[in-house]
Amino acid sequence: MLRGLNPSEVKMNLDRFGYNELPIAAKKNILKIVADVIKEPMFVLLLCCGFVYMLLGDYKEGIILISATLVIIFITFYQYQKTERALEALKNLSSPRALVYRLGIPTRIPGREVVQDDILILNEGDRVAADARIINSNNLYIDESLLTGESAAVKKHNKNELKNSEGIVYSGTLVVKGRGIAKVFATGVNTNFGKIGTSLNRITAPDTPLQSEMKSLIKNLFLIGVVISVCVVLAFYFSRGNIIKAILNGLSTSMAILPEEFPVVLTIFLAIGAWRLSKKNVLTRSPSAIETLGATTTLCVDKTGTITQNKMSIEMVYDGTNTIEYANFNANILNITPLLNTAILASHANSVDPMEKAIHEAGITFGLLSTNQYKVVKEYPISHDIKAMTHVFDKPNSDHYFIFTKGAPETIFDLCKLNQVEREKYTGILNTMAEGALRVIAVAEASFEKKNLPILQSGFDFQFKGLIAFEDPIRPEVPAAIKECLAAGIKVIIITGDFPTTAMAVAKKIGFSNSVGLITGEALDKLDDDALAKRISQISIFARVVPSQKLRIVQALKAKNEIVAMTGDGVNDAPALKAAHIGIAMGNRGTDVAREASSLVLLDDNFASIVAAMRLGRKIFDNLQKAMSYILAIHMPIIGLTLLPALFSNIPLLLMPLHIVFLELIIDPVCSIAFESEAEEKGIMDRPPRNPSEKFFGKNKLLISLIKGLLLLTMLLVVYLITLKEGHTEQETRAIVFTSLIIGNVFLILSSLSSTKSFIAVILERNYMALLLLVIPIIALFIILSIPAAQLAFGFKNPGLVHFSIILISSCSLLFILEFLKYYSNKQMKKTQYGSILDMHQ
Repeated sequence: MLRGLNPSEVKMNLDRFGYNELPIAAKKNILKIVADVIKEPMFVLLLCCGFVYMLLGDYKEGIILISATLVIIFITFYQYQKTERALEALKNLSSPRALVYRLGIPTRIPGREVVQDDILILNEGDRVAADARIINSNNLYIDESLLTGESAAVKKHNKNELKNSEGIVYSGTLVVKGRGIAKVFATGVNTNFGKIGTSLNRITAPDTPLQSEMKSLIKNLFLIGVVISVCVVLAFYFSRGNIIKAILNGLSTSMAILPEEFPVVLTIFLAIGAWRLSKKNVLTRSPSAIETLGATTTLCVDKTGTITQNKMSIEMVYDGTNTIEYANFNANILNITPLLNTAILASHANSVDPMEKAIHEAGITFGLLSTNQYKVVKEYPISHDIKAMTHVFDKPNSDHYFIFTKGAPETIFDLCKLNQVEREKYTGILNTMAEGALRVIAVAEASFEKKNLPILQSGFDFQFKGLIAFEDPIRPEVPAAIKECLAAGIKVIIITGDFPTTAMAVAKKIGFSNSVGLITGEALDKLDDDALAKRISQISIFARVVPSQKLRIVQALKAKNEIVAMTGDGVNDAPALKAAHIGIAMGNRGTDVAREASSLVLLDDNFASIVAAMRLGRKIFDNLQKAMSYILAIHMPIIGLTLLPALFSNIPLLLMPLHIVFLELIIDPVCSIAFESEAEEKGIMDRPPRNPSEKFFGKNKLLISLIKGLLLLTMLLVVYLITLKEGHTEQETRAIVFTSLIIGNVFLILSSLSSTKSFIAVILERNYMALLLLVIPIIALFIILSIPAAQLAFGFKNPGLVHFSIILISSCSLLFILEFLKYYSNKQMKKTQYGSILDMHQ
């Protein structure tokens, strides 16, 4: 019996050799963050403005502008730290796992906690956690292409010489076949992979479609901004003749046009969004998955462990004569003993498979046979052609091998060469069990003279022993999640290796209609790709399916322009996970290769968590879209107020660089914090999936942002004309117009935080971060208007409290118009959505 390490030995080796991980890229310090900020165009513009003021002799204005960069650095540092904390939490969750012996017990631990001298248990689909020497193996093949580039798997077996590569498994390589046990001799940077793999830290993920679209938009806006700014400088100079003020106005225009908030907001939304998904037990491995979640139209899920609890227990057996329920096992112990013994001997001794665990637990409960007296000489694994596992045993002092098999009933019927009468009899009993949503296997045994074993299991003369029925309870939250998917226009497809009757019984329990289409893996193989693509829309259950067939299902759905999310856990699931728009690997029972091929990892293997992730994905995308729309909208009045003095010589400078800096200190945190933390929209799961081909900044969205921005600009022009009529000074006019911009901006944010709820509902929902970020600038503005030195720096003069009444009236009018447009837009959208959902269900 392998013992493994005890806690004190683990600690000693951990202290000596460190964690089993490669060095990660160093976190940015304050100097690196400052360097990143300096690269930003907005920072350069601020410095230019500050130095121009210093050249003019206005040291106070110049110092304030340059000091503002410190505030921007602080905000950037805070946002970076928040993002880092989220990514660190995800890193801890995403650590690869390893199965090791600790005090004689197989224990699943994070791969980084594997230490030297640990005993690794290697199963098919596992990623090897550290360099280790084989102790024993059973048909063990390793894919070492990550290290050698050689695609052919290498057979591994026990070798006494440590230097012999056939007896060593290397960190990062993949078990593609068989099982093995190995003792670790190197971890972390001391592994073969560690010595050559530190360069992996420099690999960066490619931009998502949204990031690419945003970069293209920013580039175009930057070029437009340069052209307009040059034109502004020339127009201002030729109309007024003051080159310094012309340059300042041109710089202000550049700052107004450039939406530098876009990359910051996108980075924070994706990082914090991934962190929020992890709170729903979903680990994000690819940022593009967050973009795609809200567009998913079809969700393909495994039944076992995702819809069900993956906690198998034997509920019923058929011993070849009688059907016996679990409650009567003790009374019929003589009848069930041969059947259960056969099942035990056809299972792995230390299996993590729920069905095999249930078999062994039943053996322990009823004091059945131990396998110590037998020695396994060959294992026939389950294959695509033969869905049965067979163990060949050698017993001392015997001239025969003893063979035990278990698997799909129809496969065992074939192996036992049953006649038609026997087959019909057992199939009837099988159907009765399956109709109760029980998962059924058959068992058989044989003996064989001690000579060369047959290549295939069909070479044995098996005798049918009986049927074993397992219950895997439905997760209680699944029916509600299925209902939520249907309301959201998402089709759910169940894929299972179970008997069709069992699959249909489970489907009915979770809310599928009686008329859903079902097809078996055997029938699937008989359809060509075109025929499958035509039928796929009518199929909701795939039964008796093997993992390799999942890829065809994904390809057929994609051929129908469906946006596919696919779950999987095995090595053979990897192609389908990679081909799907969103591959979802199982975190608990999934293999490392499945997790690496996926974009999401389901940490609790729960179907409801997938639906929760889709709901959250829709919310994240909605809030990101609202934040970006707001950024475009608020830049419109800023651009307008900087352009007007250049176009009309009688209009004074209404916005100076310092004013824009003040606005940026509001816009940045509002976009990245207030919008990100806003609650989801009403009926977010009662609308059809988002069209993935629709651009993030489509014509309609750009038009809405443009209208909102122009409404605010129009309000400011009305306020300016009124102040002009009242005969205010330039400083008073600037103070009134700027205050109107701040208050109007607050109301614009309140209206933009939700696209379906009124601003009153938004306030009542208590988004404290948003409310705080809206109140602070108003307080700061009134402090500025109350302090003479601050007034001077901003170019203001307090016109008196009575003159601010026009600000409240105009801002409230703006809010009323925005809320009316929102109400009308929602009314039209609901008609479109209901029509889309009706079309989808017809």
